[in-house]
Amino acid sequence: MADSLSRRPRRWHIVVFLAPAVLVYTAIMILPLFGTLQLSLFKSIDNRQVFVGLENFRTLLLDPRWSASFWNALWNNTWFFLIHMVVQNSIGIALAALLSSPRLRLRAFYRTAIFVPTILSFVIVGFSWKLILSPLWGVAPGLLDMVGLKSLFAPWLGKEAYALTTLSLISVWQFVGIPMMLIYAALLVIPEEVLEAAECDGITGMAQFWKIKLPLILPSIGIVTILTFVNNFNAFDLIYSAQGALAGPNFSTDILGTFLYRTFFGFQLQLGDPNMGATIASMMFFIILAGVSVYLFVIQTRLTRYQF
Repeated sequence: MADSLSRRPRRWHIVVFLAPAVLVYTAIMILPLFGTLQLSLFKSIDNRQVFVGLENFRTLLLDPRWSASFWNALWNNTWFFLIHMVVQNSIGIALAALLSSPRLRLRAFYRTAIFVPTILSFVIVGFSWKLILSPLWGVAPGLLDMVGLKSLFAPWLGKEAYALTTLSLISVWQFVGIPMMLIYAALLVIPEEVLEAAECDGITGMAQFWKIKLPLILPSIGIVTILTFVNNFNAFDLIYSAQGALAGPNFSTDILGTFLYRTFFGFQLQLGDPNMGATIASMMFFIILAGVSVYLFVIQTRLTRYQF
């Protein structure tokens, strides 16, 4: 027995191939993460870093000077995520189901056209849509006037009630191709035998999608959900490029990413505070960790995976 174990070949090539990726990931992700968590436990007093434990977290959550901005940013971030979750993923699933139909012509063209915005720069997208929706020189009022709907136009990016929802829908337009492609790939691996058996039982059309296809792609929908959650609670670029660091109007589009940026680096008359900025970043990490943990240990364990 001992001889057989000693003669078993050691797979050193696995370590060799994994080592570069592990080292790079550790250098640019793990070490900065622990550095951020460490920085959040200190406070600058007389130009010295003094350990204060969880005092910065108490200040962020309970001090009126900080808590109002934090809870506003957290609520806005939650609304930003919910719009992506409901609108983006629903449209992505519908598009994937449509594009997976063998009867649809030019499927490759449609897939490419829908996916292309995902590779565009956030700066280009934010600036372009800001120009399009501008009430002064934008094309949106003219386009609505051409179809007799100019009365519906409003400065959506300039009104507190509409700005965040408008930016969320712009982000949906840009990234709807990602859930579409992931669900589309899941639909393609469903064996034809399963679908043919369903047709023999008289299950066709939309009934086939709801009763056969949807249960089979639930694990993929779960992955899309958690990716949407992580990406949206890490969001920053689109809000910053369209509304600036102040996330106007009147902080109505302020999310955790922009709140972190202003706090850490400072902006205009606000001085930067790396310790409080690290505290906000740590809270973002804990929120994302909690959401991913709920998915992994509560939801994913209940999803049935089918092997084909």
